[in-house]
Amino acid sequence: MQSWPCSSSARPRPPRPGPLLVLRRTTAGTPGSARSSTFRHSASPRRNSSPPPKWFTGSPVDDPLREKQVLATAARQAGEAGADPDTTVRIFRDQIDANKEVQRALHTRWDADSSRAPESSPDLTEVRREINRVSADLVRAIADSAAARAAPSCGGTLTATKALVRRDRHFDRLRAQALTRALGSVCAQGVFWK
Repeated sequence: MQSWPCSSSARPRPPRPGPLLVLRRTTAGTPGSARSSTFRHSASPRRNSSPPPKWFTGSPVDDPLREKQVLATAARQAGEAGADPDTTVRIFRDQIDANKEVQRALHTRWDADSSRAPESSPDLTEVRREINRVSADLVRAIADSAAARAAPSCGGTLTATKALVRRDRHFDRLRAQALTRALGSVCAQGVFWK
């Protein structure tokens, strides 16, 4: 059995709201003084701390209805928080796509070698509750970080923060690639590392 969440040397740890880690810290304090903290909050896909529940249910990774609900909720919350709904939806879409890339890769691994598959399933209801909480925090972080995301230094800050997140969370190659995908639309200049 493979240890979770990221590499064989990583100890399991409680779930942390990955996508927020980057954005929340970017806007804390004076402009630029805590940029990497905010960016760190949005730097990783919304859920990466337990096995994907869909592995245990046999449900497909793609769930267009659920994705549509998540994106509609994000757009509505963005309007309420003073964030641009279109930008928020783009960032959320990147997060969802990154998460699905991880799930597909893990399912493929586990299909090929069931001894590496997790033995127990997280509760899907609890997972969705956590995702909803983290998503609401991410919308607020997007609203709070508009200036930092529009700054010319956004790409560099995000790149540096990505390295910190990868190191701090002991991301393996799969999760590092997903991290890159998840951050594609964070900076206002657009996708800068896909």
